[in-house]
Amino acid sequence: MPYAAMIATIAVGGWVITTWMRIKNGYPLEGSWGNALHPKTDREAVERVKLLTNENAELRAEVGSMKDRLANVERIVTDDSHRLTNEIEALRDKRAN
Repeated sequence: MPYAAMIATIAVGGWVITTWMRIKNGYPLEGSWGNALHPKTDREAVERVKLLTNENAELRAEVGSMKDRLANVERIVTDDSHRLTNEIEALRDKRAN
């Protein structure tokens, strides 16, 4: 009899801990047949998903434009800077003569 009480206590304790962890991490609680007790399909959640989707699209567009800018900056930086310096010096030499 004491072993059965111990097993029952451990089982109930495990169920309580599992339920607490689900609530803490935002998982929906489930009934005995696996159906959600409180489904999260309210109007606020739908609106929030729409807003986040729009924000995600805007951020992706901004990242795309930043990639284009970075490509231009890389091209300018890695361009043959000595060539430009030599051209400027050649113009100065022509003007001095």
